[in-house]
Amino acid sequence: MEQEFFLYKGRPLVRHENTIYYGNMYDPYVVMLQIKSTKPFQDMQIADEVSVQMMATDLSLPPQKLIAKRADKHGLYPALDIAAIWLDRECGEVPETK
Repeated sequence: MEQEFFLYKGRPLVRHENTIYYGNMYDPYVVMLQIKSTKPFQDMQIADEVSVQMMATDLSLPPQKLIAKRADKHGLYPALDIAAIWLDRECGEVPETK
């Protein structure tokens, strides 16, 4: 049974509490987004400070080489946008689907 994931710009998003993994585990890299703080907006809480880390999926690498890039962003959409740019550069752009 194949599992369906939410997609952002053609790549899967998987969330567990305040951590979101973005990308395909079969690619050389995925991005981990950690929501560090939230702020109120209308009747809900939205992400404010987000830590972004591009990680190698090759677990045979030494731990100090697993994190390829890091950034901190204000808001989830800027964090996802930088993650998409990094993955496009390192893993190739995702072809459009119809």
